Amino acid sequence: MDAQTIETPLLERFYEQMQRVRRFDQRVHELFLEGVVKGTAHSYVGEEAIAVGACAALEDKDYVVSHHRGHGHCVAKGADLTRMMAELFGRDTGYSKGLGGSMHIADIERGILGANGITGAGLGLGSGAALSAKLRGSGQICVVFFGDGSSNEGIFHEALNMASIWKLPVVFVLENNQFGLSTRITDVAAIDRFSRRAAGYTMPGETIDGNDVVAVYDTVSRAASRARNGEGPSLIECITWRWGDHSMRANLPAYRGEDEDRVWREERDAIRRAGDRLKERQVTDTRLAEIRAKVESELEQAIETAKQAAEPTIAVFEDAVTAPHHDFGPEPGPGHESARELGYGEAIREAIDQEMARDPRVFVMGEDVGKIGGIFAATRGLIDKYGKERVRDTPISEMAISGSAVGAAITGMRPIAEIQIFDFITHMMDPIVNQAAKFRYMLGGVPKVPVVFRGPQGGGVRLAAQHSQSLEAWFCHVPGLVVMAPSTPYDAKGLLAAAVRDDNPVIFCEHKLLYVQTKGPVPAIEYVIPVGKADIKRPGKDVTVVATLALVAPALRAAEQLAREGLDVEVIDPRTLRPLDTETIINSVKKTGRLVIAHEGWKKWGFGAEVAAVVQEEAFDYLDAPIARVGMRDVPMPYNDTLERIVIPGQEDIQAAIKAVAYR
Repeated sequence: MDAQTIETPLLERFYEQMQRVRRFDQRVHELFLEGVVKGTAHSYVGEEAIAVGACAALEDKDYVVSHHRGHGHCVAKGADLTRMMAELFGRDTGYSKGLGGSMHIADIERGILGANGITGAGLGLGSGAALSAKLRGSGQICVVFFGDGSSNEGIFHEALNMASIWKLPVVFVLENNQFGLSTRITDVAAIDRFSRRAAGYTMPGETIDGNDVVAVYDTVSRAASRARNGEGPSLIECITWRWGDHSMRANLPAYRGEDEDRVWREERDAIRRAGDRLKERQVTDTRLAEIRAKVESELEQAIETAKQAAEPTIAVFEDAVTAPHHDFGPEPGPGHESARELGYGEAIREAIDQEMARDPRVFVMGEDVGKIGGIFAATRGLIDKYGKERVRDTPISEMAISGSAVGAAITGMRPIAEIQIFDFITHMMDPIVNQAAKFRYMLGGVPKVPVVFRGPQGGGVRLAAQHSQSLEAWFCHVPGLVVMAPSTPYDAKGLLAAAVRDDNPVIFCEHKLLYVQTKGPVPAIEYVIPVGKADIKRPGKDVTVVATLALVAPALRAAEQLAREGLDVEVIDPRTLRPLDTETIINSVKKTGRLVIAHEGWKKWGFGAEVAAVVQEEAFDYLDAPIARVGMRDVPMPYNDTLERIVIPGQEDIQAAIKAVAYR
């Protein structure tokens, strides 16, 4: 299709939508200068043809993923102008109830998966949405809008590679407005056309005039058809020009030539070009004025309605951060009649198998999880039972794994993403901390993000500093995440079932030593351990010990040894670290008057510090001795086995701490 063959009514619709996109952001800028819109916003003025042309090529059910300059995509995909304005005003009727603002507008029901304040983040989310559509057989595709700056991010390459090898129904639309903030893109990229990068991933790549709405519509239509037919992704680079600064708050020195700017604004303006084409078809100035007046009326009505809306109250936080946890009833306990001895890894595998059989939305993805079943065999044999679509070997691309897992979760699936070694989670911090943990909150507490990130952590197997860390405290610090840490095979199975069924992102910490050292009774029946419910592993009356993961067993051995010396020690395993069952811990301390906290992570700034703070705040009057913490020495993990044993706390350390608080 070209400008000569496009039907006039469609071209007129393009003209109207581009006017709507432009005037929305122009009015937002005016309102920002008036102080009505707070913070900042990133104007899409000048780039309207891309959003309008691309979204016109989609079906209502299709997805779009946006970026920080995302108003245009939302408007073009049919978002409600009043709710958008209300969000920019911070009102309760906004898309995110005033919690998200300009960079986090989304409408899941319309397939708008959200703008995003993190450069390039949408590439992973969009790939995940496309994966979800493929697994569900929904016939949907996803268009990912991103800027030229994002094309230099690692996630760009990871996402395009993953989309290509899996032939995902996704269209990557690169909006090259030629500047990353103020830096000309040609100064920071060793390529003159980003579409050429598509060849490295065996997908079509094309560079087009992004200010020609018909060209955009035609090109995206062909790519969308290709994606919908199972032929995989495409990369479309749209050359354009933003009229304004990087953001409405930016106060930057001049970095663009006046003559260059004038050419783009006057000679290459997408709306002017569309208007001229309509005039060539005898569409009158009067008709074009009517269209502009219609758009203006809509906007002013949206502004006035939004201004009158109520501001949110603190009550908005109640369900916005974390989705309610399900009540699965009482757990059977390891003594159930169906129990038999299983190893820790076997229990995890049984839980995954159980949940995959129960719910077709559950799938596994990660490095080497399929053919070999993971390096600790936690998924061994599952590919034979469920096939490679639901047990997916991924590239070594942690950011793409985690980003696509989040994208799949918000679009109807329940992914389990394995982290091969927990230390590698550092590559996943943005998708986990900025996307998974905040997604529900930024969208006003509406969506669910049911994704599990699981894998082996901890020391004791001589893997040194980059393969032995216990990083659970990092994630306990983040609102929106659930953090689980099972210490027994029984807990591993029941907690993992709870994690998969929970509607929140879960960090599921497994300890390497438990894979090889721990066996225990595990009921064969399906069961679920409630989220946030601690387990009293050993009742006692003299000292409370709160221990996690691989230190639970040493704590129990220490308690048994000290029992022979006349000390009755209560050992509590929190099992879920966030949310923490403070009630069980507090009640125990009120009984014993003494507390020891034992965890393998670094003692300084660790999980134990939070437990100690909570007890000090809520049960100070019951304490008969200072709280003692047992944790790893403040050094990275050594390789030498003798030094490793010194650095990692064990039974003797716990025992000494118990005695220290007991005999004060």
